Amino acid sequence: MDRTQLLLVGLPLFLFCSDIIQLFSPQPPKPADHHHHHHHHSDSQPLIRQQPPPLEFPTQKDSGIGHGNTVSIDFCSSCSYRGTAVTMKNMLESQFPGMHVVLANYPPPLPKRLLSKVVPVVQFGAIGIIVAGEHIFPRLGFAAPPQWYYSMRANRFGSMASIWLLGNFLQSFLQSSGAFEVYCNGELVFSKIKESRFPGEIELKDLVSRRIANWRVMGGL
Repeated sequence: MDRTQLLLVGLPLFLFCSDIIQLFSPQPPKPADHHHHHHHHSDSQPLIRQQPPPLEFPTQKDSGIGHGNTVSIDFCSSCSYRGTAVTMKNMLESQFPGMHVVLANYPPPLPKRLLSKVVPVVQFGAIGIIVAGEHIFPRLGFAAPPQWYYSMRANRFGSMASIWLLGNFLQSFLQSSGAFEVYCNGELVFSKIKESRFPGEIELKDLVSRRIANWRVMGGL
């Protein structure tokens, strides 16, 4: 072999042997500086997160003169009394901090509620008779429709409009209670049904204040 052949054969053998040595040689240990720094950072991290709890001060709502008292305003929702009820609610909450004011509907008596359910049935029945009375009356046993039917049939659209408007007015009247009742801690302090008027803001404030004072005296005893 000449020098060139030895070089071509020896160089691959040298590279192969160096790869074998690197494959079976142990890996050098990793530097411990980064690991130590990581532990130092993790040890100091809880110290950064530990903060003193915020101080809690009593709020005005918990220590207000109205705390522990409840006022209920029951009003007629179908009478457009909600605006007045909301105004009184805002006034009481500003004058008696911490007071719980509840708004609720005051329903009409049971007979009026039952009659209000019958009105739509009568409305549609009357309109149906005007439209198809010639076929309805014979089925009911009448030989001929009564005279008032022909009078209403002559002005069909006017009669149906009158029945519709009158029925809606009657239904609204039966669903309204006209109530604006104010209760403080379960005791009635003002009744529109009895007084036939709304309370004034100053008047309602005095009534509620008097009731709260009596309630505290009775609670102290």
